Amino acid sequence: MQEYALENIRNVVLLSHSGAGKTSLSEAILFNTGVINRLGKVDDGSTTSDYDPEEIKRRISLNLSILPSPWGKDHKINFLDTPGYSDLIGEVRAGLRVSEGAVIVVCAAAGIEVGTEQVWAYCEEANLPRLIFINKMDRENADFYRTVAAIQSKFGAKCLPVQLPIGVQNTFQGVVNLLTRKSYAGTQATEGEAPDTLQSQINTFREKLVEAIAEIDDKLIEKYLGGEELSLEELTTALKKAVRGGRIVPILTGSGLKNIGLPLLLESAVNFLPSPAESEIAITGGKSPTIKPGYDGSLATLVFKTSADPYVGKLSYLRVYSGIIESNSNIWNATRGEGERIGQLYTLRGKTQEPVPRLRAGDIGVVAKLGVTNTGDTLGNRDNPLKLPPVSFPAPVYSAAVYPKTKTDIDKMGNALARMVEEDQTVHIRRDPDTGETIISGIGETHLAVVSDRMARKFGLGAELKTPKVPYRETITVPTKAEYKHRKQTGGHGQYGHVMMELEPLPIGTPSEFAEKVVGGSVPKNYFPAVEKGVNEGFKEGVLAGYPVTGVRAILYDGSYHPVDSSEICFKIAGAGALKKGLAQANPILLEPIMNIKVIVPEEYTGDIIGDLNTKRARVSGMNPHDGRNEIDAQVPLAEVQRYAIDLKSITQGRGTFTMSFSHYEVVPAHITQKIVAERQAEKAAVAAG
Repeated sequence: MQEYALENIRNVVLLSHSGAGKTSLSEAILFNTGVINRLGKVDDGSTTSDYDPEEIKRRISLNLSILPSPWGKDHKINFLDTPGYSDLIGEVRAGLRVSEGAVIVVCAAAGIEVGTEQVWAYCEEANLPRLIFINKMDRENADFYRTVAAIQSKFGAKCLPVQLPIGVQNTFQGVVNLLTRKSYAGTQATEGEAPDTLQSQINTFREKLVEAIAEIDDKLIEKYLGGEELSLEELTTALKKAVRGGRIVPILTGSGLKNIGLPLLLESAVNFLPSPAESEIAITGGKSPTIKPGYDGSLATLVFKTSADPYVGKLSYLRVYSGIIESNSNIWNATRGEGERIGQLYTLRGKTQEPVPRLRAGDIGVVAKLGVTNTGDTLGNRDNPLKLPPVSFPAPVYSAAVYPKTKTDIDKMGNALARMVEEDQTVHIRRDPDTGETIISGIGETHLAVVSDRMARKFGLGAELKTPKVPYRETITVPTKAEYKHRKQTGGHGQYGHVMMELEPLPIGTPSEFAEKVVGGSVPKNYFPAVEKGVNEGFKEGVLAGYPVTGVRAILYDGSYHPVDSSEICFKIAGAGALKKGLAQANPILLEPIMNIKVIVPEEYTGDIIGDLNTKRARVSGMNPHDGRNEIDAQVPLAEVQRYAIDLKSITQGRGTFTMSFSHYEVVPAHITQKIVAERQAEKAAVAAG
C-alpha cells in the first residue's frame, strides 16, 4: 500500500446541480488515474460511484461516494462525489465538511441552475477554495462563452477561465491552457500549439487572467504595469495563492463522457487546491482552539458518515485530521466518553473496500461495526481527547406518517427506522402523542421516498408514507351545567353514582383541569378521585370529532350516592357521562395548530409566495429584505402547510427555503370544521365496518 505525504493529499468535493455530469466526470477521473481500465456509464448502471441499486434504478446519485485517485508519482486526490439532487443535502454537507477544496461542475448547455447557486453558497459559507469545471462541451447546445458570462454574472468577476475549448458540441476536441498557450487534444491530452483560429480569444482571455493574477502581488502588478512579461512560474505561484485565498476561481472545461480535459483538471486540483497540511483544525478540549495537522500529534478523527447494511452492519466513514489511526486498535470516543474497538480499516472506492494497516492524517477511509460511535463523533486518544466540530446538517422540513403494510412489517419497523436515522442525520423519527402516528421527517418528498425504498431493500420493510394527521383540539365557548346519574339494578348489589358538574371555558391553549366544590357531603370525598379519573378520560376524546379537549375546567359541585350500591367505578362512569353531556351543551368548537413560518426567497418570487400564503389562510406579519432576498414571516395553520416543501420548490424552482415551528392553537372556521367533522365520522365508520 502506497502512503502519501500530508502535503501531497487533496480532499476535493465534487458539487453540482443534478444532471451536470458529476458521475461521468468521476468515472473519467478514475480512468485517467489508472484506477479503472474501462469507462462505466450511468445509463447502464456500470459507474464506480453510483453502485447502489436505487441509484442505478433512478439514474441519479443518492449517496456520497469516496473516490481515491492517485495522480503522478506522489499525489493522491480523494474525490468525494456528492448527489446533485437538493433533497439529498445531508450527503453534500458531509462531503463539504471533510474537504479542503471543491470542484463545481456546470453543464455547458444548461448553464447556471438552482443547484449550482446552492453549492456555490455552501462553498462561500465554508470559505472553500474551488475550481469550476464546465462539463458536457460535446453536448448539443453547449456554449462555453455563454456559460462563462452566466457564471461571472452570478458569482462575480473573480471567476476566470484558465482554459478555452477547441471546438464545440460535435466538434469539441480539446482545450487550450491560457497560461502556457498550449493545446491539449483528445482523450490523451496530446500537447500541441493552439489553433490560429483561437488566437484572438486566447489573447483577450489571457490578458484578463494575467491582470487578475498580477493584482494579487504588489511586485507582480508593478512588473505587469511596467510592460514586463510575467513568467509561467510567477503566474502559477500567484494563481495558487489567489485560489487558496478565494480571490480567483479558475474556470476549466471539458467532457467527462468523452474523457476530454481530465488531465488538466487533475493537475489543477493538485496545483491550485490546498492540501490538509495547510489548514488549521478547529478543536475543543485542547490547549488551544486549533491544531496543525500532522502524524505526530494527538489523534483526531471525525466520523462524517455512517452507512447501514443488514449484512456487514454499520460502516463508519473516517477523516483523519491529526495523528495516525491503526487497524485492530483500541481508541477513545471523545464525544461519548467511551472506549471503542477499531477493527480492520479500509480505503473505499465506490463500493470496493481495500484493507489498509492504518490511516494517517489527511486521509479518508472506513471501518465496520463500531459499537458506540455515530456520525459526528470524534475518535482519538483517551489521555488527550480532542473534539472536532461535527457535520452541520439542516433541519427537516417535510414529514410523513409511516404505516407498516403487514403485521410482519410492524416488527421490522422500529429497527429499520433506527438504522435509517443512524445512516442519515437529516432523517428524524418521532411518535406523535396526539395522533399515535410514527412520523418520519426529512428534506423533501423525494428524500423520504428514497429512505422508504432503502428500508424495503435493506431490511425488507414494507411501509406506506401518508400525510400526517393534524392534531386538532376541541374546547367549549360557553359555561354550562350538566348532570349524570349512573344507576343499574341487576339483583344483589346495584350500581349508583350521581354527579352534577359545571363546565367553564378557559383561555385557548390552557390544559383542561378538574376541580371540586362539593359541600355537605352529597358526594363523599373518597369518590372525588374516581370522578376526576372519569373526567380526565373524557377529556381525551371530545364530542365534536373525537379530538382531545383543552381549555375546559370541570367542577364537581353536587351529586348523591348510595351507601350500598355506590362504588368508585360508578362515580368514574358518572363523571365521564356528565362531562360528555356538558361538552355537547357548551357550544363545542374545533381548534387547530398554528405555525410560525419564515420563508426566504429571491425578491422576484415575493409576490407569488405571499399570494400562495394567502390561499393557505396565512397572516403575513413582516418582510425583511436582505442581499437580494426577502424573509417573509407569517402564521399559518398546520393543515395548510403539511406539503409546503413541495409547494415552495415548485413556486421558486428550488430557490426558496423555509423554517417552521409551532406557535399556538386557534379556532377553526365553521365551514372547515364541518368538513373535518364529516371526514372524521367517515373515518370512524370505515374502521367500525372493518
